[in-house]
This record gives sequence, structure tokens and C-alpha cells, in this order.
Amino acid sequence: MPRPRVVPADHAAFAGLPITPICLAEGIAAAVHIVGTLSSNRLPVVCIPGYQRNMSDFAAFAGYFSHVGDGPVVLLDLPGRGRADNRRRAEDYNTLTDARDVAAILMALGIAEAVVLGQGQGGQVAMALAAAHPLLVAGTVLLDAGPVTDPRGIVRLRNNLAHIEGLRGNKAVTAGFRRILSGDYPGLPDEQLDTLVGRSHFLDKSGRAKPLYDPRLIEALAEINFDDVLMAPWPLFDALSGAPLLLLRTQLTDQLRRETFDEMIRRRPDALALTIAGQGSPALFDQREEIAAVAAFVARASAKMLGRAA
Repeated sequence: MPRPRVVPADHAAFAGLPITPICLAEGIAAAVHIVGTLSSNRLPVVCIPGYQRNMSDFAAFAGYFSHVGDGPVVLLDLPGRGRADNRRRAEDYNTLTDARDVAAILMALGIAEAVVLGQGQGGQVAMALAAAHPLLVAGTVLLDAGPVTDPRGIVRLRNNLAHIEGLRGNKAVTAGFRRILSGDYPGLPDEQLDTLVGRSHFLDKSGRAKPLYDPRLIEALAEINFDDVLMAPWPLFDALSGAPLLLLRTQLTDQLRRETFDEMIRRRPDALALTIAGQGSPALFDQREEIAAVAAFVARASAKMLGRAA
């Protein structure tokens, strides 16, 4: 088993996000932060971050949703990410294992139904969860997520991370991150770009970027090439057919092809589909319009749940 990751206790991205560990299979722990109070008559929103991402990507969303939404928000760090434990074996980093762990976390928290919000690979985890445990999923929000990830985005992610983590010195690392992030968030001030760095890395005493994820997650992407054609497992997407669906896509994402998003809309004409302008993946998810859309979606799903219970 690899050495455990060390996350600075005062890491700014995790300020205000205290965690509760949830023990999973083989004694490893996920990390959970809950905004609001869990209740049997209000649907929680369970947020699953992207492939190597962590709950800090949803901090702004959770804070805003608590004011405009009607229900608690559950933020997750799955094994290998953020403040969760690493997995024992590299081969256990896969969508099905992640979905199994999400189901175990919901059971541990006493959650019988939830709206699941998945970003990137987190959306694929939501699909796998719905396939294995359809009664758990009262609604799904997919953000830059579909049944397949664009290989161009995977290669870009892998190469960018390798470049950043090979730099030394605060100035070089900061400049490198700014160059990369400015393409995803054009017009965002440098100070805000620097804040985004903390969602995925911290700088150690030698001035190197240290990841807030298990490096074996990125090693698993080594064989994917820019021009690979990855086949979309549409039956996985179709597992969401039993519950309401909200589709969100950032305008500049390189994770979800436009044609895949359009096919998702064609297959689910009942779903509400929105584009978040002027940003890429992961979404900043800090604007009123998209959060209000999620709040309205959760309200409709909650009304449907309460109607069944009546």
C-alpha cells in the first residue's frame, strides 16, 4: 500500500469544510461534509466530484444552495481524493467501486433517497449507482458528465498535471497553473485562479505542487491517446431513466463532447439542459442561475418523493 497522503491541516480550500470519516470496505475511509440537517422528508443533494477531484469543487455551490434550496447537501471525498484514504490497490480505482462506496456512505448516513449531482467522472459514478441501486436515486444532475469522457480531455489533464508537478519554486508553479487555468476560465483574475489551485494541489516547503489525490489515479490514464475513440456505454446512461434528470455542460469543457451532450438530450427529451457560459471543467459552480436551476430541480424531485409517500 502506498504511503498515505499528507494534507496540510490549514489548507485554505478546506476551510469551513470539516469532515466526518466513513469507514468502507477493507478499513479505508471516505470523508463526508454535510451542510444542513439530514431529514427523511427532504431530499439531500449528494455531490460526487470529478475523477481526481475533491469536495472543495462544491464548496461554493453548497454554501449558496443552503440559502436558496430546500434540503441538505452532502459533499464527498471518495478514496484517493482530498482527505479520504488511498485505496489499497490501484486497480480498485474504477467507477463501479466508487459507486459501491457511495451506496455504502448513503447507507451509513441513513439516506434512503437522494438527488445525486456528479461532475465529470462523478457523473459516471452516479449512473453506475442508479444501475445498481435505482431506489436510492430520486434525481440526477450531470455536470460535464456523460457515459464517456472525451479522450482529448483525459490527455490534456494528464499532460498538464505532469508539467505542473515537475516544476519547482512558487513562482514557476504559480505561473504554470495560471497559464493552464486561464484557458478554462478566461477573464478570471489571477488571484481567483490562484485560489483554484488549492482545490487540487498544495505547495510544499520546497515549492513543489503536491496533489490532493493519489498519483496512481493519473498513472491509470497512461495508455489513453489523444485520438482514441472511446465507445459510450449508453445502457449506463439509460439507467437514469427512472428518475428526473438535469443536464449541465460548461461552454469550454474538454471532458464532454458536444455531440455526446446532444445525444443525451435526444435520449432524454424530458430532461432540462443548460449550458454554463464562459468556463470549462471543473465548473466554478458559484453563479445564481445554475444553482437556482439545481434548487428548482431538487424541489420538483422532493415533491415527487413526498407525493409517493402520501
